[in-house]
Parts: sequence; structure tokens; C-alpha cells
Amino acid sequence: MIQKIDIKSSLEEENYCVYILRCRDGSLYTGITTDLKRRLYEHNHLAKGAKYTKARRPVELVYLEENYTRSKASKREYAIKKLSRLEKLSLIEGDFGS
Repeated sequence: MIQKIDIKSSLEEENYCVYILRCRDGSLYTGITTDLKRRLYEHNHLAKGAKYTKARRPVELVYLEENYTRSKASKREYAIKKLSRLEKLSLIEGDFGS
């Protein structure tokens, strides 16, 4: 018997997170993932890490937003990437929009 999988509902699961890393040189990197622990390990240790962060290791997690669908996470990532450095720092400190 073949098991049916509801692809639409599984793709819409809210298991993505948006994160910001601070790199060794002080620059900020924004990304999305479903497995933050794995992704941080990749950024810091493996060739799978983003090209940008490979040259700026080690990186540290400084900001996290959870419970997004992939689509909403991608849109939020794009919005954060458009922010100025000062706006990103305010977001990290929790002062953005105050």
C-alpha cells in the first residue's frame, strides 16, 4: 500500500527560522534554516557554510526568529538584508521600531 503525503501541508510547516550571525570581522550575515544547530556547525566548520562566512570564521549567533514557513522566512530574510547595519544592530538589541 502506498502512503499518501500531503505535500502542500508539509511544505507549509512553520519550522524555518531566520537568523543573524556576527562574523569575526564584526560584519553581520543573515540566513534561514530548519536546523539551526547543524547550520551553525556548517558555518563554523564545514565547506558547506556560506562562502561569505567561510572567510570570516568563527561566527556567533546574535539574533533568531522562529516558526516561519519557508516562504515567510525567505521574505523576512530579504527584509532584514535590506536594513542598514545600524537598523540590524537595533533589531539585535531589541530596539528596532521603538
